[in-house]
Amino acid sequence: MTAMDRMKSFGPRAAIGTAVLAGCVCLVMARSGDADGYWPSFRGPMVTGVAPRSDPPAEWSETKNIRWKAALEGEGHATPIVWGDRIYLLAAIKVEPKASDAPVTAPPAADPNARRQRPERQKPTAVHKFTVLALDRATGQESWRTVVREAIPRESGHETASQASASPVTDGERLYASFGSQGLYCLDMKGAVLWQKDLGDMKTRNEFGEGASPVLHGDTLVVNWDHEGEDFIVALDKRTGDERWRAVRDEPTSWSTPLIIDDGGRSLAVVSATNKVRAYNMLSGAEVWSSSGLGRNCIPTPVAGGGLVFVMSGYQEPAGLAIRYAGASGDITGTDRIVWKVATGTSYVASPLLYEGRLYFVDRLTAVLSAYDLATGKAHYTEKRLEGLGNVYASPVGAAGRIYFIDRGGNAVLIRHGESFEQIGANKLEDTFDASPVIAGDAIYLRGHKSLYCVGKI
Repeated sequence: MTAMDRMKSFGPRAAIGTAVLAGCVCLVMARSGDADGYWPSFRGPMVTGVAPRSDPPAEWSETKNIRWKAALEGEGHATPIVWGDRIYLLAAIKVEPKASDAPVTAPPAADPNARRQRPERQKPTAVHKFTVLALDRATGQESWRTVVREAIPRESGHETASQASASPVTDGERLYASFGSQGLYCLDMKGAVLWQKDLGDMKTRNEFGEGASPVLHGDTLVVNWDHEGEDFIVALDKRTGDERWRAVRDEPTSWSTPLIIDDGGRSLAVVSATNKVRAYNMLSGAEVWSSSGLGRNCIPTPVAGGGLVFVMSGYQEPAGLAIRYAGASGDITGTDRIVWKVATGTSYVASPLLYEGRLYFVDRLTAVLSAYDLATGKAHYTEKRLEGLGNVYASPVGAAGRIYFIDRGGNAVLIRHGESFEQIGANKLEDTFDASPVIAGDAIYLRGHKSLYCVGKI
């Protein structure tokens, strides 16, 4: 029986500080002995960005505290996951065409009288190998790779996106990987495909690309499918891929990964999106409650603790809502279920960090930080500049009383976890970073465009 399957034995007694997400699969897994030092999903063992028992280094460079550095083939912004002695990650590896196969086309003549418009994205023409990889955690050596599909991507994606942006998830017995329009796959821990599912073709806003990650709860796998077409959220049997329920949604493209919470014995899947934040009953797919209040391009994943779930968006209409969800039903917009809200300083891409009841998030793509008390909405501080950082796509992570941020240029800074702002360190690596850091045991794993770094004390 895996740590995932033992969740029922813990029940509501599972608690670690005020950042508790009671009943969440990954939280209970974090309390089991054989899951110490693991990072099984996008936001880690507690689904908050925190590694509660870890103590990674505070200092590193290309020549300091690098246990290993593994070259990566292809592209992929998907955050890796860690289980046992392996690291799992996704990649889309372009199969370079022969020179004679490359199409030769002349660009159309520009119309000087036309209104300025967003340039049309060029459709991909190269075949990609959509690949799941396992690396040895101690050495970075490749243990296995499985190409689950070879195809030409449907859309080009944003210039800062990738064709492998959704993070995998595992229960220690199976590995689940979503490549969106290229399929959903279940593999065993040795890389054999057990089942696969075609959920359709996405048409994303402005062809920005796909990115919402699948989530596990007990024996159910949940996938959200918001795009510029027919939207839905679907629950599948994790063992067979059989569909358990599907709920129709009405949303523009969103990239937010669902969060599973427990509400008095019923499990809910909470999904952030532009029109409504919605909570679905995990047994039936019925919509339990909803609230409007977020802006376009919802990307950050919700976090929850102390009976509140926090959702946010940070594009053109920044917003954050703290929702008291126990027993909620129907449309809760404007009710006392919205305990507090914020209209400035919220993140566009990076998900918030919830560390012992304190929320941390950056303003849009910038390295300007705010910290709030989740329970009260009190701002511990706002608009604090993280010196040395540029644009931030990666979500922050926390461990050992420290919070780690890394920008796209490979610059990383640390602050002390607490009510006051204190920057305590700065580091630099020679790569570009869009995937979020992963902390497991005494190491922090950083996925760049070219390499995966294992940073540990040497």
